[in-house]
Amino acid sequence: MLRNFSRILENISDVITVVHDAVISYQNASIQKQLGYKPEELIGQSIFQWIHPNDIPKLEIIFAQIIENPSLTPSLEIRWLHKKGSWHLYETTFQSFFDDQGKSFIVLTSRDLSERQQQEVNLKQRARLSNLAGEIGIALGKSNSLPQILNHCTRAMLEHLEMTFAGIWILNRATRLLELQAFAGEQPPTADFADRVPLGIMMVGFIGQYKVPYISKVTTSMNTMLTEDVSKEMDKVVAVAGYPLMVENNLVGVLALCSNEPITEDIRELLGWVVNAIAIGIDRARYSANRETLLLRLTKQIRNSLDVNTILETAVQEIQNLLQVDRCLFSWYRRKKHSNSSSYLSNTSAKWGRFWQVVKEAKNEKLPSLVGNYLIGNAGAFTEKLLNLEMLKLDDVNSLTEPLMREFLQNAGFTSIVATPLQTISGEIGVVCCGMVVNENNPKSHIWRDNEIELLKAVTDQLAIALDQAELYSQAQNSAEIAQAKAQQLTEALRQLQTTQTQLVQTEKMSSLGQMIAGIAHEINNPLSFISGNISYAIEYTTTVLHLLKLYQDAYPNPIEEIERIYEEIDINFITEDLAKLMVSMKVGTERIDQIVKSLRNFSRVDEAEKKPVDIHEGLDNTLLLLQHRFKSHGKKTPITLIKDYGKIPLVECYAGQLNQVFMNILSNAIDALENHPEPQIIKITTRIGSEEDNNFTEEETEKKNEWKAPEYMIIRISDNGPGMPEEVKNHSFDPFFTTKPVGKGTGLGLSIAHHIVVEKHRGILKCVSEVGQGTEFSIKIPLQFSGT
Repeated sequence: MLRNFSRILENISDVITVVHDAVISYQNASIQKQLGYKPEELIGQSIFQWIHPNDIPKLEIIFAQIIENPSLTPSLEIRWLHKKGSWHLYETTFQSFFDDQGKSFIVLTSRDLSERQQQEVNLKQRARLSNLAGEIGIALGKSNSLPQILNHCTRAMLEHLEMTFAGIWILNRATRLLELQAFAGEQPPTADFADRVPLGIMMVGFIGQYKVPYISKVTTSMNTMLTEDVSKEMDKVVAVAGYPLMVENNLVGVLALCSNEPITEDIRELLGWVVNAIAIGIDRARYSANRETLLLRLTKQIRNSLDVNTILETAVQEIQNLLQVDRCLFSWYRRKKHSNSSSYLSNTSAKWGRFWQVVKEAKNEKLPSLVGNYLIGNAGAFTEKLLNLEMLKLDDVNSLTEPLMREFLQNAGFTSIVATPLQTISGEIGVVCCGMVVNENNPKSHIWRDNEIELLKAVTDQLAIALDQAELYSQAQNSAEIAQAKAQQLTEALRQLQTTQTQLVQTEKMSSLGQMIAGIAHEINNPLSFISGNISYAIEYTTTVLHLLKLYQDAYPNPIEEIERIYEEIDINFITEDLAKLMVSMKVGTERIDQIVKSLRNFSRVDEAEKKPVDIHEGLDNTLLLLQHRFKSHGKKTPITLIKDYGKIPLVECYAGQLNQVFMNILSNAIDALENHPEPQIIKITTRIGSEEDNNFTEEETEKKNEWKAPEYMIIRISDNGPGMPEEVKNHSFDPFFTTKPVGKGTGLGLSIAHHIVVEKHRGILKCVSEVGQGTEFSIKIPLQFSGT
């Protein structure tokens, strides 16, 4: 029966296979045409050797069913192994028969489904690519952040292209590095797919440097560069593809893919569209998002800082980071002389005339600074365009026909520049200038894109608003400061007027008091002169009379009764003895009165209004004489001990009367301070000649001392061991009307007037040193000679 079958089956185009117990016993000639095997190669072999492993379980089930129920004729799609190693899909029908010996065998009739399969694959492929294009289009159209968009794109490529890895790198023009921004799948363990790849290095850097696509099998391009361990990890990768992401001939980034299947032509065509869409999407999303971020940041800067330097510094830094340019400058147009002007490109200093002043810059670290002043002549005719508020854009500096400007930019290293001018509310013109320079990673000029120009214009507009705000604030602040300064001047003038008025009243009082004292002294002096002039004669006459009386007594020892009575009544011996003492006391009293009158006249110094050399010790002693009664004990008040430590001093040129008033005020305060202080109560007066060795001066006092232009000066110290003063009282001790005394016992003018006399009238220094419980010391330092008013 099998022979009869064989003659029929040889002419059938389907593949006919006869199987006894899963072993091939017959194979028609169609197998060679369709799967590449000769029939004899399969006969005697197990059918399972040529069936896909995933289909064997299903085939075993079919065999069992047919043997159990021979009337069944099931069908099954199974994959047969081609001689070249690929799998081909066949629709196979199974029938059970019996041979002459009654043994069952199975006939497999297999019809090739490769053409239908390919059609289905093509349909699935087109659907998959269409879905990928749609997902990427949707992702790029959303207003998400750039990382979200890129991650969505890589996940979509991994899913729809059946890739093992998809990564997108973006070029950082400032560092010249390709930085991995998004990836999906398992990142291959090789430097080709590192997070940061320099241009020209490894596969990703090579694609970015030369801006050409790269598609290759790993086995021929990469395994030779990998270590053994990494190479084993990459064995499952069949192909690697990389594409430069370009916008207007400018590199934006690089897309790299790894696949365990060959990259077909359809996928390559789709990737061409995907790469272009992603590049444009990156460019648009990055600049759109960064534009809003930068404008928001600049607006915040306007609100948070109104300092021009801070605004400009922030602006150039943000623009450089955003546009990833090599250098960003801000310059002012100047029309006046600048004393420290210097030019980076010219040795000529800027004199009276016009020049550009670069005040702020943000640049790559290796570039030299361009901050400084530049003559208008170096900038050529382009200055006039900028002054007319026209934007300047140069994609290639070398293409300039204007020689001065071309040389100026070439010497500065620029290959491409763009400059946008602005004008402030006061009419000042400034320029924001961005530029690229020549280097090994950037050998060509940069083509400025429309979105870059639009962004720079928007930033410049915000910067102009910020500068206007800062300028208005500065003007308002200056006006406020001027008004405040004038108010302070008026307040100070009013205070000085009040102080002067008070001092004039007090001075007038002292002057009137001095004149009254001088008048009283003069009036006392007349009778005093009469008494002091006649007291000697009275003593002489009394002595003569007493001598005559003694002679009478001796000559007439027995007087008459009347004389004897009177003699006994008056006690002539007592009168004779006491009269001599009385006359001496009267003489001493007149001398004392004369001394007091002289002290009054010396203290008032009415006849000495001009400065003249005087003896300071005499002035101190005269003042102490007038205050002598306050040093003595009265009732429960204990006496005050006075210590005079006078040094050897020359005459001092001063206003003696006014200086005596200072001594009077300070000594009176010292006596008041000791009024309720326990014993001992001590006041000490020290006089010395100071010199350069005495360095007990504050900075302000040293400056005043230097005005004296003399190495020596007078130092008078008046100290007491009283209760002292706290810091807050001491700090106000020289203020007018400030007093700690009870109402009616102090006006608060004594020390204020003393300070005025010493500091203003004598160009000296009056200083108070005091601590609570340690007493108080006033030191007076005045030049021996000065040009006072």
